[in-house]
Amino acid sequence: MRTVQRVATGMLLGAGLLGLVLFSLGRPHPWQALGGGLVVACAATLVGGALGFLFGVPRVRGGSGGSTDAGGGEPHGSYAPNTNLEQVSDWLTKVLLGVGLTQLGSLGERLGRLGSTLAPALGGGAGTAPFAAALVLHFLLLGFLAGWLLTRLALPRVLSDADQALDLFLAGQDRDRKGDKVGADDLRMRAMQHLGLVGTSAGKADDLPGSMLPADKATGPERVLAEVRSTARRSALTASQVRELFADGSEGRRIQALALMQGDPALADLPSVLEAIEHPRSGFEQYHALLAARGLMSRLPAEEARRLRDAVAGRLMAPDGIPYGSDRSWLAEKILSGLEAPVFLPQQQGGPAADGTVPAPAPAPAPAPAAEV
Repeated sequence: MRTVQRVATGMLLGAGLLGLVLFSLGRPHPWQALGGGLVVACAATLVGGALGFLFGVPRVRGGSGGSTDAGGGEPHGSYAPNTNLEQVSDWLTKVLLGVGLTQLGSLGERLGRLGSTLAPALGGGAGTAPFAAALVLHFLLLGFLAGWLLTRLALPRVLSDADQALDLFLAGQDRDRKGDKVGADDLRMRAMQHLGLVGTSAGKADDLPGSMLPADKATGPERVLAEVRSTARRSALTASQVRELFADGSEGRRIQALALMQGDPALADLPSVLEAIEHPRSGFEQYHALLAARGLMSRLPAEEARRLRDAVAGRLMAPDGIPYGSDRSWLAEKILSGLEAPVFLPQQQGGPAADGTVPAPAPAPAPAPAAEV
């Protein structure tokens, strides 16, 4: 079917261009006729594309306020989409249809005037006026169909992705205000994925067997993991039980344990997180291990922070590690920026210290006792 569509589009476009070339070859100044015809064809295509865009602008469905995001059960932001373009499109299409129907009887006369006006641009001479009118009609209709199809097929998806990204950003800000840094980072990451700013984690499954309820086939496991993360602090599980859940071995239980660690850093186990970062079963598991590490950063002592920094940096540097430009690389770089080792400047004798205070002068050494005579 796609081949048929491409062949039909190529034939329509090629027929118009071929007719223009053959017509130009019979003119006294072929290059002038060809250049003028191309300009007329492009102008007609642009006008037709603009009309097709106006007729193809999608409408916003009503009653969507207060719904949840299909990707993970997060609430939509409290905003209403701007429908000015939709209203303008509706008004203009009605006006154009009304005016066009009232002037339908004089359409032939107006096309003749248009052809006579454009005839000098194509070199003039006998037969130029009807050819110019036919050229405008051909590319006007071709541009209209192309503009309508592109608007009808591509614009709804682009607008939907932009709306979902904005909802996720707003929900992430709300999570950040509540102190849930991990959940906020996850929502921001999914928003950037909707906008195409970062790549997605490889190996995402439609459900996680053996550990949690099956996820919806259209949304994946994000909704289930968001619920596990949100209930972690109210869970009766202990850190040792979460560690045993991770050590179970199945990918589903490992990811469930990582989601519990994300929701409550008190349940986190650094060796388990490092295992999932350095030896992940999938990119999806490594992504959630990085999220768990993000919540652990402020609780780690210096030695464990160094271990985490080395593990993340090693995966970023490895050829088969974290791919550049993915959601995992964004999280890894954020973790490394938060684990930068503090730089201590050497303190000069008598000069100000690193905190701006001036140290007290060192006490003078006691004088040696006088020698006895």
